[in-house]
Amino acid sequence: MPVPRSAARELLETLEELSRAQREAAMRVARDLDLPRAGLGALHLLTRCGRVQLGDVAAKLRVDVSVASRQVSALVDAGLVQRTVDDDDRRARYLALTDAGREFAETSFERIDDLVSEAFSDWSEKDLADATSRIRSVAAALTTTHDRAQAQEEIPAR
Repeated sequence: MPVPRSAARELLETLEELSRAQREAAMRVARDLDLPRAGLGALHLLTRCGRVQLGDVAAKLRVDVSVASRQVSALVDAGLVQRTVDDDDRRARYLALTDAGREFAETSFERIDDLVSEAFSDWSEKDLADATSRIRSVAAALTTTHDRAQAQEEIPAR
């Protein structure tokens, strides 16, 4: 069932507002921690996923490998991430947080938790859970549509 254009535009405008607000909050946290904002996403991804390859970072962040490489390189230079070579396949390189990276990630999560607690102090737990569920649904719908379109582009014409 098609969505009315006015509803689609309103959703898009709201998502843009959310994206700006999230970007500003991330910039504030990153600035407080003296870390580039883009590196925060990669740092948190490595916290959740553990040891991964660069291609996995790029795929999960939904960015080009060159973008992920720059973000990770900044984290490596800061001593927060280490690159290792797989013992079984010397061509494979893995990324993992260092001890300093884990501590730094924990500090950043604490700062984000404080920011979120302040921003949503007048929301009930149910309101937060409902909002989280809706945002996940929106993200899943957009991701599915994007992935479907990308898969269609990759199918060679006959």
